[in-house]
Amino acid sequence: MNVVLTILGFMTLLVVASNSFILSPTSNQQRCSAPSSQSRPQSSASHLCQPTSSSHSSRTARTALRERTVEKTVTDDEFASMISSSSKAPPPASFYQLNLASQEAATLAIARGERLLEIEFPPLPNEVLEMDDVSAYDVAKANLRLATDFAKIFAQRGEKVAILFPDEAERNIAVDNIGTPNPYPGITIESLRRSDPNDTRVFKPEQIFLNLLGSKSGAVTPIDGIDMYIIIVASAQELPDVEELHLANTDTPIVLFNLKLDTLRGDLGVPAFPPKDLQDRFLSRFRPVYYLRTRQYSRSTAAPPFVVNYQGALFRQYPGEYQTLLDIGDGNFRRVSSSDFRPGLGEFKGQLVEALQEKGVVEKEGETLTFLRTGYKTSTWWEEPRENCSEIFRR
Repeated sequence: MNVVLTILGFMTLLVVASNSFILSPTSNQQRCSAPSSQSRPQSSASHLCQPTSSSHSSRTARTALRERTVEKTVTDDEFASMISSSSKAPPPASFYQLNLASQEAATLAIARGERLLEIEFPPLPNEVLEMDDVSAYDVAKANLRLATDFAKIFAQRGEKVAILFPDEAERNIAVDNIGTPNPYPGITIESLRRSDPNDTRVFKPEQIFLNLLGSKSGAVTPIDGIDMYIIIVASAQELPDVEELHLANTDTPIVLFNLKLDTLRGDLGVPAFPPKDLQDRFLSRFRPVYYLRTRQYSRSTAAPPFVVNYQGALFRQYPGEYQTLLDIGDGNFRRVSSSDFRPGLGEFKGQLVEALQEKGVVEKEGETLTFLRTGYKTSTWWEEPRENCSEIFRR
């Protein structure tokens, strides 16, 4: 009898243990359960997996996420605190960190009334960009993917975002590559210039005449219901189209995403390119909300090793200062200078050289030799003060 009771008791324990395992918090259905007090701190993104303490807090979180960007408010005290913290922010260690930081900077800028924004960073790692087999299509694909990731936070707030290619041909190629014009709910891929959807003619003789005159096909028209435009892979010739889009609705934010705007500004005024006054009246009004540009240089010396290779980065996360960072190896940077105004490329290079001279890496030189190295002008025309030109793009 005792043996039978013992066997029955052992079977009961097995059943209880089995049920406990099925309902364990480590099962697939319970992997988002709250951690114990002895567990490790979670990462910054882990709060998406944590259960809320009540349905009220869950509704509050959803309401905050759905709040439109233009409706967000930031007090002056909060803004001052953000200036201090972002001025000390290090450059991102990954594209994930970069995306979060650029989203935060753009959100704050729009909430503060900015409508023309610039975001600039290398779309691929530097070692990849330097490869011979990397084409413009590879860079365009990367920018489309990064722009989509950037736009997701705004789409999650219920806003409609349009990622715009310069023309319909480039837009169609991108849509064919990813298989859909809507890579994410609330995000659509379109073009700056679009043909009349009611014109179904295959042959358009008037377009042949316009092409001979160098005119572009289609027209620049706002897209109904769009809350934000993100411009990618546009050249200097398409920048007037961006201005036309802005003038059609000045309250809709426009983000120039990895256009290398500094390079495009340098093309203005050249034959067959837009005039320089485009910088004065329009491009100078774009606020750099997230800016990361790396530069590599070499400098000859009188002593071994005779050539010193060095590199640095100019980094800014709105509303912080512009930081001049010297690359000290192993992915680490040392801040050598900071300023409320963006330094020109010549000034940026000089700041790196001064930091190397302070450390004894390169020798200090006299004024004559320094002049021979730098020349008479160390800045481009658009970096210099100009009449009727806004200072927004410097700050």
